[in-house]
Amino acid sequence: MANIRDIARITGYSVSTISRVLNNHPYVTEEKREKVLAVMAELNYVPNRSAQNLSYGKTKNVGVVLPFINHAYYDQMLSGIMQAAFDHRYRVSLLPTNYDQALEKNYLDEFATKTYDGLIVTTKANPIDVFQEYQQYGPIVFCENIPEAPVSCIYYNLENSLREAFHYLKTKGVKHLGITLGRSKNISHNSQVTLRIAKEVFPNFDESNIFWDCCVHTQDGEKAAAFFKQRSVDGILTNGDEVAAVILTEYERNAPLVIGRENLLISKLAGFPSIDHHLTKVGKLAFEAFFHNKQEKICVPHDFIER
Repeated sequence: MANIRDIARITGYSVSTISRVLNNHPYVTEEKREKVLAVMAELNYVPNRSAQNLSYGKTKNVGVVLPFINHAYYDQMLSGIMQAAFDHRYRVSLLPTNYDQALEKNYLDEFATKTYDGLIVTTKANPIDVFQEYQQYGPIVFCENIPEAPVSCIYYNLENSLREAFHYLKTKGVKHLGITLGRSKNISHNSQVTLRIAKEVFPNFDESNIFWDCCVHTQDGEKAAAFFKQRSVDGILTNGDEVAAVILTEYERNAPLVIGRENLLISKLAGFPSIDHHLTKVGKLAFEAFFHNKQEKICVPHDFIER
């Protein structure tokens, strides 16, 4: 099997010149580049990318920590990450945790062994100080705001978007508010913020009107609709457009005012309002922050879509 020295011997160029061609280095004449590529094709030479990456101290692999896959929220964020990764010729490894702190810690230990060049954390299960211990091994970028720690964050202003949505419901005459939220155990920071803003705008908000452990599955939307019918709510802030759409279809009449999230096609077709956090842009900027190893906090503006 041919190697880089064989290519150098046949072309008459140095090994360093062949290496520059393999790595698309700009300082190689077109004549040399074409000759090297022609010899490589003639010998069916396939470069060992793993060895190349190791020689540069890079794996060309970024790990993305997320609670689970097949979720519209994370799908959009991943779309942005993967677009940017493709542009920079990076592989993306998905690291689902299901909010398991021990599993998330295992991924961090893999990172410490240089399995990944860096991590993009969409949602964390462990406290921020656990992650800070691993920053010595490479860049870690968070897709949520962590103001109390000197870490890189690309995020949207959840408080402002929620406040705008709740005020919209209030101006539309909603008196009995319902909310769908995620995990009921180890309640997330986002859920805590949602509760705080809900009570700020609706001082008499009844927490028993929260439908917990709601993902984006059809069954969750059906269960949520049955729950809210019993509670006689007249307005609902959901944690996803798909859930919002299913809830509305379960009402034959007197449907509550429902707000979704992420401005998916279903919200446009069904005509209900939605919060667009521009998650694809969040993901893309998160990858760029990792790639350029930037220590920065960037807030991506949201849009509230009235319909």
